[in-house]
This record gives sequence, C-alpha cells and structure tokens, in this order.
Amino acid sequence: MLADPSRTTLGADPTHRSCIINGYAFQQDAIHTFNGWQYACFYSSSSGAKEPLFIHLSRRKLPEGPWQTLVFEDYPQTVDDGHNTVQLGICPGDGTIHLSYDHHCDVLRYRHSQVGVATSPDEVEWTPELFTPTLSALPGLSSPKVTELLSYITYPRFVTRGEDLLFSFRTGKAGLGDDHLCAYTASASPSSEIGSYQFLGTHLKGISNNPYIHGLDASPDGKYLYTTWVYREFVHYEGWDDPLDTKHKTQAGPNAATNNRDICYAWSADGGVRWRSGPQGDVIADLEKGESIVPTSPGIVAFEIPKGSGLMNQEAQAVDHEKGVHVLNRDNQDGGELRWRHYYLSPDGTWTRRALPYVEGVYGGKRGQLIVSWEGDLYFVLPHHADPVLTILRASKASRYEEYELVWRGEGYPPTDPLVDKARISHDNVLSVFTRAFTGPEWDADVVVLDFQL
Repeated sequence: MLADPSRTTLGADPTHRSCIINGYAFQQDAIHTFNGWQYACFYSSSSGAKEPLFIHLSRRKLPEGPWQTLVFEDYPQTVDDGHNTVQLGICPGDGTIHLSYDHHCDVLRYRHSQVGVATSPDEVEWTPELFTPTLSALPGLSSPKVTELLSYITYPRFVTRGEDLLFSFRTGKAGLGDDHLCAYTASASPSSEIGSYQFLGTHLKGISNNPYIHGLDASPDGKYLYTTWVYREFVHYEGWDDPLDTKHKTQAGPNAATNNRDICYAWSADGGVRWRSGPQGDVIADLEKGESIVPTSPGIVAFEIPKGSGLMNQEAQAVDHEKGVHVLNRDNQDGGELRWRHYYLSPDGTWTRRALPYVEGVYGGKRGQLIVSWEGDLYFVLPHHADPVLTILRASKASRYEEYELVWRGEGYPPTDPLVDKARISHDNVLSVFTRAFTGPEWDADVVVLDFQL
C-alpha cells in the first residue's frame, strides 16, 4: 500500500456553482512540473465574493516549497459551464508559460508570460505583470483561415514536445467537429523576443461525428506523439445548423455520450506532421499535404465498440517507457456489465482489454487518470461516481500490466476528475494528484494537491 499523501491547498473551490469547473480530464496539464518547480492553474473567487471567478496560477519550488499564487483580476469568468476550464503549458525552449481558458465554442482566450519566467523562476517576482492581457490570437498566426478556426474553439490543451510546445483545440460542436494542432517554437534571437506558433494542420477530422481524444502524449525528445480517441456520432436536431444555436452547449445536450463509439489510435514519428496507424506504421495523414485522419482511415480502430455501450469521451491515456499505449475507459461488452477497463497496446502490437477490480465504472461517472512511474508501473487514479472516495490501483510492469493491486483509498474527496502531473513523476517519482477536498459542512471544498511518494 502507498503511504497517505501530503496535502497542500491551492485555494477555495467555487462549490456554489451548478457545474464543477476545477478538475476535468481534458485539462491535460492543469498541473505541470518544469525545471524543479511545479505549477497549477484553477478558478476561484477573490476578495471574499462568490462571483465572478478569476484565474489563479500557483507555483512552488519542489520538493516542499510553499505555493505562491497570482490572480488575474483583469478577466472575470462568469459562465457556469464545466467546459470552460483553464489549462497551462510551458515551453522549455524559452521558459514561457502559456494559458488558455473559458471556452465552449468561443473565440480564443489566451495569454503568455515573458520569456524566461519558467527557466529562471528565482529571478522573477510572481505577479500578473509577467503576463500579457487576454489575447484572441496566437503569436505568429494571423491568416484568415486560422483566425476563423480560433473564433470557435473548445478543449484547448498544451503538450510539451521536446523544446517546443503544442497547442491543440476542437472546432465545431459535440458530435460535429475537428481537432487542430499548432506548435510554438522559441525565437531564434538571443533576446527576450517572444516565439511564434505554426499551424500544423487538422490532424483529426470528423465526418458527421467528432473525435474526443483521451490525451496527446509526446516522447521526451518530442519526436513521437501518441493519441487515442472515441468518435461521437452526430444526431440532427431542430436548429442544429443555426449559427445562433446554443442547445449543443448544455451539459447533456442533443449529442451526449450515448453516441460514443470505438476506441481508436494513431501516432506520429515526426512530432505530429505525419500520422500513422497499425503495427506497420502506414502513413494515413500528412498534414503538410493538407490531409487529416478521418473515420475511414485504415487501421485506426483498436476496438469496435458500438454506440450505447457506455464509452466515455476524453477519459485518459498514458504511454510507458517501452512505448506501450494504455487507455482508460469503460464499456459493457463483457456480459452487459458496465465496467472501467484498461485497454493496452503492447510493444509487440497486440491490443488487450481487461476490467478493473475494486472499482465501478458507471455510465456518466467521473473520469479517472493514468500515469507511469519511474519503474514503469502503471497507476490508475479513480474517483467514485457518487461518494467522496478516491482510489488508486497499480498494474506492475513485471506483471505485463495484467494484474491490478489496490494501493490506496481515501475519503473526503468529492466526485471530481482527478488530474496528474506526468512531468513531476519523471522528475522525482512523486505522484501529484490535483483534485478537490471537502473542508467543512455544506459541501465546502478546496482545490488541493496530493503528493504520493512512490
């Protein structure tokens, strides 16, 4: 069993709202370690008032430094919608910190820090003045095509790719959308000049559906990228093609998770330009040629799972040290019982699927996370769908990830998609979990970080 974690508090969670806004699986890097410092972003109120909310960005020097938090009071967040989360990315090439926030089919909202803030953290005073105001464009991208794409985005995410930083986002709506990919590169100038983004292309294109990715993982050198996803089929409804339509923004809108199907997989060996499928690595989309992965692309389907089988969108994935690919999701394909399942692509190209013990994987329940330790063991961080319980399972590399051990279970954590710091576990083999914790009566909660020494 794991020892109980140390717990630190980031700030108060806005539990007065109808929708949770801190802790969703698609916040890929809401907590991220770089250069011996850990960073976390979240929403909270300021000056004692419940509304509006403001972006809080915290940092601490590892292993045990206190959290320092700055608040961006120039941008009030007012929309009660769980999609409108905040996420961060750090570019190793120039030490810039990037934030994107408050989107559900909205124009880009983005800001970045000055050069060197993350590479020389001891030399800067941690204040909002380190950052730009909210921007509606990415540095270096101004073409009409990209400007139009950035006018209607959801699910932005940042992914470190070697010395660069990737930015992906969805356009369109639930069941009818595409995923796009940009890359930020530091300036070649030795001065403090900000770098620029390049639009790589539309790597995932829906056709009467949209892909919902479990994640986007890069190898340490940034050469290899891995992504897995489910498709959500579109169901037409009255007014679906009205530019002013907002029905699709409801938390359980006309195109809900019941329309999710299949688990798919693709990878790139050149940082996301050419995408491949299958054990032979056949190229199925070359972004330089304007191509995209589409639902009929050969070799992308790992598991054929029909609609209505309980598949979630955007649950979790991880890539182990041997380039094995792990996916966490759920289905009812074994005897009709809906269970959380571990889908695993071994290095020899074989996919397997196993139900997880000790936990339930109910339809609509909160999503879990996956992370790989120094030793190559796989950890599952799993919330309960109704009770304030958080569970951690381990599948060891020695067992070829075929055996699952209950290693920790704690109470006092309201149902939340936990988030994990994959960069920190590579730094010092500590599992940092970003989640919410009850603090008192009437469902008051804080945003917290749990640190497990593995």
